Amino acid sequence: MRYIFLLILVLMGKSLFAQDDPQPNIQKFDTLLNTPKKGRAKNTPADSPEITIRDYKIVSFARDTIFLDTTLTIKKEYKYNYLRKDDFEMMPFANVGQPYNNLGVDFNRLNLYPQLGAKAKHPNYWEMEDIDYYNVATPMSDLMFKTTLEEGQLLDAKLAFNTSRRLNISIGYKSLRSLGKYRLNEAESGNFTTTTNYVTKNGRYNLRAHIAAQDVKAEENGGLPEKELQFESADPEFVERIKLDIRFGDANNKLLGKRYFLDHKYKLIRKRKDSSRSEKTSLALGHQFNYETKFYQFTQTQQNTYFGEGLLDVIEDRMNLKTMYNQFSVDFYNATLGSLQGNISLYNYNYFTNSILITDAQTIENKLKGQEVALGATYRKQIKGFLVKGAVKYNLSGALTGNILDASASYKFNDKHMVSAAIHSSSRMPNFNFLLYQSDYVNYNWQNTETFENERINGLSFDLESSVWGSLSAKFTTLDNYTYFTFDPSTTLTEGSEQANIKPFQETNSVNHLKVKYNKELRLGGFALNNTIMYQNVEQTNNVLNVPQLVTRNTLYFSSHVFKKAMFLQTGVTFKYFTSYTMDAYNPVLGEFYIQNTEKLGGYPMLDFFINAKVQQTRIFLKAEHFNSSFGDTNSFYAAPNYPYRDFVIRFGLVWNFFS
Repeated sequence: MRYIFLLILVLMGKSLFAQDDPQPNIQKFDTLLNTPKKGRAKNTPADSPEITIRDYKIVSFARDTIFLDTTLTIKKEYKYNYLRKDDFEMMPFANVGQPYNNLGVDFNRLNLYPQLGAKAKHPNYWEMEDIDYYNVATPMSDLMFKTTLEEGQLLDAKLAFNTSRRLNISIGYKSLRSLGKYRLNEAESGNFTTTTNYVTKNGRYNLRAHIAAQDVKAEENGGLPEKELQFESADPEFVERIKLDIRFGDANNKLLGKRYFLDHKYKLIRKRKDSSRSEKTSLALGHQFNYETKFYQFTQTQQNTYFGEGLLDVIEDRMNLKTMYNQFSVDFYNATLGSLQGNISLYNYNYFTNSILITDAQTIENKLKGQEVALGATYRKQIKGFLVKGAVKYNLSGALTGNILDASASYKFNDKHMVSAAIHSSSRMPNFNFLLYQSDYVNYNWQNTETFENERINGLSFDLESSVWGSLSAKFTTLDNYTYFTFDPSTTLTEGSEQANIKPFQETNSVNHLKVKYNKELRLGGFALNNTIMYQNVEQTNNVLNVPQLVTRNTLYFSSHVFKKAMFLQTGVTFKYFTSYTMDAYNPVLGEFYIQNTEKLGGYPMLDFFINAKVQQTRIFLKAEHFNSSFGDTNSFYAAPNYPYRDFVIRFGLVWNFFS
């Protein structure tokens, strides 16, 4: 993997040093407005169309297209992090690259079948739906760099180019290493992707494909066993976090996956009107293929009573998942009737470990293996500002019974106002690690294939997007057979072995979750106040779903051109707060969060000061994170029980685009 990364850097460097000046070798354009100015790209014939930023397109898995955005906005500040997305509903641990606790939840499912599990290790794992494809006019690179905590760095490099207008290729690698402030808290990850998308000259055949190889590794120190004495007391002796005691120093976990994806389609029939080149009717055959191997592993050089009794002195747990998915579809499009697809899919899975475990209570198998067949359909129709979409999938055969239904309708009044409503209904077995798990720790072995039922989710949502009134979303979800990890209530908690009896359970009563989220920015001259607030309410018989009732983020900032408009500057302060609640605890053996109802955390503010700047296609970021952490006589800022949030730290970095 390191050699592939070096190749990317060489290619990027070649592109960089090939330029005669710091300006991109394309037409001059105003990146704040994305509107072209007078001028023409260098080495471009006089009769050739001018190249603008709109000729650099990013296409999502759902085939939605956006243009490369080189502007500097407050949304870029929110996304300038390890995940490269807005983490408003997430609470990061002290070190970069470690788990995120949930401040908000969304239960909509994209997949009909169970996943591997180890969800706490997955925020940075790119699924099939997370991969973007590129359509560029000239070679383009995107480089993101950011400092981490103590030793290490975060680098995300992407190179996109084409051999012709019809064939586009991208290569990317995202690398992280962060030592962290606490002992034995190092985190590493690597995400390699390469994509291609192709369309024939006559437009009948199109193809897109990607390869992804990813790993997420971390040292697990178990948190702080004496947090009240060493951390919460704010004792000057323990200001250096390296001096704090940790629970253990010999544990590691790792998530690794490789995926090969192909999606292609051939149009059998294409009809156009004589006076227009827009397609009026088409009939196409499609095929989608996805093969993925993945495993989660936890190792410890010596068993620890914190997790209970061990079968062996050395702990080496590993659960594997291999899947292969084939979908065959027929697509019909008519300008009047809309777009309709019918599909049939074949899904093969093998979730396994090395050996069968026989105990006094039960025999635990070493694998779950099978084949599933499902039927599905999608529909899409747009009439001026009105858009209707729907998708359904139903499992015909196999042990993993389930179904998914999604339907939505939206109306765009004009460029300023749009409303939409959607429903989601799904029934699916819980993730594989709920159904079957084997460990060298005695109490971390179970098989629930005969007792656990499908989780059922029914949700209704409403969204309003307005440049005048702001953005408002409301979602109500009902959960049946909600599955979760928690302490085994039939056992007694003892000090020093708090996680010795963590097991999966299903809630027999319905759980209702309401989430309302509102965002609005207020402006006065160069000043702006960006506000996001989220309210959540849970109705439940037992406390199996814990979320804060209120989460808010408010950013007061100032923006202006400086140095005769050679630089665009943005500086301000972000305030984030969530009400106290019984925050989920983290279990490193499973790589999962589990429900605890004994300790309330939260209710503390987090203040960040930032200075961001843009020079040509370069965005520069400087942030003083959580600068209020030293205020007061005690420390109470936690990301999970026994796991503190990070202290005050200054970090900087940049995002840089090159064009050639």
